[in-house]
Amino acid sequence: MTGRRVLVLNGPNLGRLGSREPEKYGTTTFADLVAECEKTGAELGLQVDVRQTDDEAELVGWLHEAADGKVPVVLNPAAFTHYSYSLRDACAQRTAPLIEIHLTNPATREEFRHTSVVAGVATGTIAGFGVDSYRLALRAISSLAD
Repeated sequence: MTGRRVLVLNGPNLGRLGSREPEKYGTTTFADLVAECEKTGAELGLQVDVRQTDDEAELVGWLHEAADGKVPVVLNPAAFTHYSYSLRDACAQRTAPLIEIHLTNPATREEFRHTSVVAGVATGTIAGFGVDSYRLALRAISSLAD
């Protein structure tokens, strides 16, 4: 596969999409999400690598990999959004665009979700559009210069 490489990184509990609170997160499974990201990436000429982990250290390691390789990132930090300073510090080391995304709009949810420690070091944030948040982020990455 050719094209600009993009990491699509997902934090805790996102591997349970489709069964986890479908009234909030929808019925799209994680496998469906991967397929949608790969399809959108192919349409945009991007080589998309979608990953998910419940482990903060693993997610930080992937962000280091992206920084070292100057690889753009679409990041759904999930619960880490609100308190993971190690994740924030890893994002701050970015050497290419990093788009923070959320399936739901955190500002319309519980108050503890209103603060993102990642947003201040991200290129931008897209939230509240379900799976389309990923599609929009990939479009943003494809339009940003290297």
